[in-house]
Amino acid sequence: MAGSIFGNLFRVSTFGESHGVGLGGVIDGCPAGVEIDEEFIQSELDRRKPGQSKIVTQRKEGDKVKFYSGIFEGKSTGTPIGFTIENDNQKSRDYDHIKDKFRPSHADYTFTEKYGIRDYRGGGRSSARETVSRCVAGAIAKLALNHFNISIHAYVSQVGAIQMSVPTHEVDVSKIEDTIVRCPDEAVAQKMIDHIMKVRKDGDTIGGVVECIIKNVPAGIGEPVFDKLHAELGKAMLSINAVKGFEYGTGFEGVKQRGSEHNDPFEVVDGKVVTTTNKSGGIQGGISNGQDIYFRTAFKPVATVMVDQDSVNEAGEKVTVSGKGRHDPCVVPRAVPIVEAMAAITILDYILISKTNKISDVL
Repeated sequence: MAGSIFGNLFRVSTFGESHGVGLGGVIDGCPAGVEIDEEFIQSELDRRKPGQSKIVTQRKEGDKVKFYSGIFEGKSTGTPIGFTIENDNQKSRDYDHIKDKFRPSHADYTFTEKYGIRDYRGGGRSSARETVSRCVAGAIAKLALNHFNISIHAYVSQVGAIQMSVPTHEVDVSKIEDTIVRCPDEAVAQKMIDHIMKVRKDGDTIGGVVECIIKNVPAGIGEPVFDKLHAELGKAMLSINAVKGFEYGTGFEGVKQRGSEHNDPFEVVDGKVVTTTNKSGGIQGGISNGQDIYFRTAFKPVATVMVDQDSVNEAGEKVTVSGKGRHDPCVVPRAVPIVEAMAAITILDYILISKTNKISDVL
């Protein structure tokens, strides 16, 4: 199966299905000498795992990672890091009723057309459960980025029509984990939670937006033509299940301004070139300019709803698809660590491209 590898020098290959024995991956290109804090890695998995609150799927998975290689005496060795996460709470029978039906807006039909066979148990390889492996790789990337003092924080800024009004550069990232919806604005967070609960009661789902801020990326990271830094971040985000849009800096809102309003003037502060504003989102010409990188990722409403929908089966006959099982009424609370993980993988990869492959050589 093509398309299961992401990255250039820091490369992540994932495997496994939602209702198989487990999932896992191989990380190649991790610099030697990175301190591997397994408690931190597990905490990142815990932020993504199901069953963590009343507003997410109630599937109960421990999501315990087991490492097989690439780590010795608590540090990366520079060799491939192999790992697995076992599935321990599958309920495959919940999907028996749709084994020959195409669920609206799922990958059932497209997988059948592409491969001639599909794993109907939770979507198999197309399930968002695949992202558990990304969070392991992203956590290790974060540990490596600590050497550069680079921090990555994502948060929920919108659920449905409910939106934060705090500008990105004023967000208090220390409050992200204070609410189960991972919105750092407590008053807005409660409105989001109430809305998600109402949507769930109606048997329906709702979408949202995850914003991300990356601090302390040095100027000069990225390539100017096809491999622009924002293009790679966009690819990383758009590869996440249920993502429908990506924008960085002012994004689509920027079209409302004139160039004279939108440009970021330069100045020198303490001998360093900086910009007085950051409408560029920390990237100009596909290359980081040293300012905060920020972007937004839009997630659609989860496709599985608990109401009847019209569809067809593999024989082309009209059928009714009925929702069943344990599903997220809104994916964005659990998507926050996934966005961070993919951002971390991308930034570390591009830093290594611009440096060497040994962490001690680039400090």
